Amino acid sequence: MPTRKPVWAQLTPMPKDALVELARSYETANVEGIWSPQIFGAPFGTLSAAAAVTDRIKLGSGIALAFVRSPLETACSAIDLDLISNGRVVLGLGSSAQSQIEDSFGSPYGKPLAHMREIVAMIRAIVANGHSGELTTLEGEYHRLDLSHFRLLHPAIRASIPIYLPAVFEKACHQAGEIADGLLGHPLWNDAWIRDQVQKNIKLGLEVAGRARGDFSLNISIFVTISDDRREALEDSRATIAYYSQNAQYLRYFEAIGFAREAAAIQDAFSRGDFPTMIAACSDEMVESIAIIGSADEVRRRVAERAAMADAITPVIPHYGLSEDKSAAYTRRIGELFYG
Repeated sequence: MPTRKPVWAQLTPMPKDALVELARSYETANVEGIWSPQIFGAPFGTLSAAAAVTDRIKLGSGIALAFVRSPLETACSAIDLDLISNGRVVLGLGSSAQSQIEDSFGSPYGKPLAHMREIVAMIRAIVANGHSGELTTLEGEYHRLDLSHFRLLHPAIRASIPIYLPAVFEKACHQAGEIADGLLGHPLWNDAWIRDQVQKNIKLGLEVAGRARGDFSLNISIFVTISDDRREALEDSRATIAYYSQNAQYLRYFEAIGFAREAAAIQDAFSRGDFPTMIAACSDEMVESIAIIGSADEVRRRVAERAAMADAITPVIPHYGLSEDKSAAYTRRIGELFYG
């Protein structure tokens, strides 16, 4: 193991036999937990299937889109999954990009920090008291839930289910420290941003809430490409870094870490649907600042340096544009280096 920090993996929707085999293999390999992301479908079906064939591994929605469903539906999904898994759920909630929420899902986006704060408070209230009949109306700027005739069939098996929030920028890190149990860091983060901005703002948020650092977990996602052919690893990572950099909301982040020119070119090419130019605009330096690439020894060293700034890590392959064979090979190398 290259680090003593807990290691998480990803589990996406797949046919039954493959899902069962992979979920069980993660548990056998002593992976701490699995994140199931929401791309377009909700993550709770995949996690429920994994819950039924595992006993120990934590089950995280990483990340469920908070604004596309009622807080009551999200709370009930988490409560049911926690029951099925005997208390292994980590509820990851994110805002995503405004265009995805409003255009693809047809849901209101609003002011994302305020919207998320409201949803987290409502979910916590439902988990704690949804069985009691004491909840009447939960009302905020974005949601009004009349729960006077609603009651869970039984208490949630835990009075509080851990909630993790994602972040790119400082204010989101601050809010996570203030209202959440943990933060799942963005794979676009580089070492300097984690060191200079993430840790500081989590600390400020915890101070506002009067909580200790030990009450909170920072889990950072890291793009990892393991190959003895460094040039191959770099080229295989480039398309994913470019793809994740297309969001105009992220330009300020890239300015801060020194890649404003590349990000602006990527976003301009994306607006024109020019994917080859997007990839070409992503420099070697940009790829190597964000992703961790190279031989097993080099990856081991660099991941350990980044992991030292976190409580847990989630190494993932840079999946965009990779063939099935390459995806499988890079995934296997992550398992060999980081799991059990």
